[in-house]
Amino acid sequence: MVWYRMLLTSLLFLGYLWTTGKIPRIPLRDAAKIACLGMLLALHWICFYGSIKYANVSVGVVCFALNGFFAAIFEPVASRRPISSRELCYSLISVCGIAMMFHFDTYYRTGIILGVLSAATAALHVVGIRHIGRNRPATPVFLYQMTGGFLLLTLLVPAYLALFPETTLTPTTGDIVYLLLLASICTIGLFILQIQALQNISAFTVSLSYNLEPVYSIALAMILFNEAKELGAPFAVGLACIVVSVSLQSLYALRQVRSVTAR
Repeated sequence: MVWYRMLLTSLLFLGYLWTTGKIPRIPLRDAAKIACLGMLLALHWICFYGSIKYANVSVGVVCFALNGFFAAIFEPVASRRPISSRELCYSLISVCGIAMMFHFDTYYRTGIILGVLSAATAALHVVGIRHIGRNRPATPVFLYQMTGGFLLLTLLVPAYLALFPETTLTPTTGDIVYLLLLASICTIGLFILQIQALQNISAFTVSLSYNLEPVYSIALAMILFNEAKELGAPFAVGLACIVVSVSLQSLYALRQVRSVTAR
């Protein structure tokens, strides 16, 4: 799915740029750096969807909320500045929530481990975009990272088929429709907005804002896939910790905005 997502996204976006005459040209060295970010993004998506496959939607999206914790560590290291104790404390509340979830059912542990890896790779990707794509237009950053991720997965396809020979690579008609929606609306539209946002706000703020995803994703999973019966009290406590983490960060950010406005 990730291979098709990156392939279709690259082709659709390249087709759009070709028709508008806006194909970006940047130095080869810069293109290689951006392509490496795309490879990191591909690994994040694989871990994220793997988490959902080996657990369920709720576990996958809640583990993804740990990207705020990883961003609170990775971004200061990349920027060569001290780690913010406030950011770290807010993120550790999410870590406590994940720890509660980790013990609620051994059946989901593989999915949780993959979910934690997806959060770490997502944070690395956001920090990389923040530093590499900061002074570059969103168009080439998006195009070259999609292409880089697609090339990496293409190289890994033989190994994947050797490990999972029963895999069917040919999508059905319904799959193609969903893949096109995933590539156009959910990838091209949203990622360009993310790249533009990272030019003005920190990677930690963007990553922590992703923590809202578990709230509406779990609600939809309960409605569409009836996952409520699979989740116990420890999972609810873990989710509550993440909601508290997001709420504290939101209140702090709101105070900062009011303080700047008052000046």
